[in-house]
Amino acid sequence: MTVNELTTDDASATPAVTGERADLLETLAKHRHFLRFTTRDLTDEQAGLRTTSSELCLGGLVKHVTSVERNWVDFILNGPSAMGDFTAMTEADWARRADEFRMLPGETLAGVLAEYADVARRTEDLVAALPDLDARWPLPKAPWFEADAQWSVRRVLLHIIAETAQHAGHADIIRESLDGAKSMG
Repeated sequence: MTVNELTTDDASATPAVTGERADLLETLAKHRHFLRFTTRDLTDEQAGLRTTSSELCLGGLVKHVTSVERNWVDFILNGPSAMGDFTAMTEADWARRADEFRMLPGETLAGVLAEYADVARRTEDLVAALPDLDARWPLPKAPWFEADAQWSVRRVLLHIIAETAQHAGHADIIRESLDGAKSMG
């Protein structure tokens, strides 16, 4: 049975978020908080600054984590077709993907954070509505995935949490390099 077959639009049928689901969402919320917290009191210009030898900036990290979460939630709903075939990506495709790691002209930190909040709400609503965290899909084609591997909804949520936590750590380093501010300590 696929996730779409398990999902219902009837809000009254949505289970309460308790147990494992509550734990997963609480953990994800904690790491989202740390990522957002690194951007406190920054201007749009500061959010777009590179402060280390990497290409990463704070606004770009939030954009990237937003994209990752959105794409994996699409995967939960629609399977590998939602993410495409990474083995077929062109140099132009990779260049467009690289734009999610930087603040582009016209983008604002407030806008980036608002989009992240929208994606977070969508994820939380989906986790509350899904009756089965064991529903699974084959992974999309990508050089970093094992051929014929499948991930359950639970595994996807754990991946989103890991991505968010890893990038919150990156953001903390970038922020400390920018002006000495830290998320903790």
